[in-house]
Amino acid sequence: MVAPLIAAGFAVAGAAYLGKHSILAWQAFKAGPPKVLTRKFYEGGFQPVMNKREAALILGVRERDAAEKIKEAHRRVMIANHPDAGGSHYLASKINEAKDLILGKKSGGGSAF
Repeated sequence: MVAPLIAAGFAVAGAAYLGKHSILAWQAFKAGPPKVLTRKFYEGGFQPVMNKREAALILGVRERDAAEKIKEAHRRVMIANHPDAGGSHYLASKINEAKDLILGKKSGGGSAF
């Protein structure tokens, strides 16, 4: 006599649990796809003469990071924007200028464009 009451209790608890998670799943579905948290990259136009701050923003590094980290960031950004892969020659020249400026190879002259 007690067994059917326990089974009914488990059934009610299971239905409540399933109902709660169904409601949460429906709300998540209505909200749309989940937002992916990605890093924001430098947005906006370029200054007439690039400075170290702008160069660091373009590469996504700090101005005083190690040379290896700057070279790796340059490689990553250049792969994404290389002209042979459909990128812009102008952006590639700005990325190269940013690397040279931060590493001290050039004193921030304008790009070729």
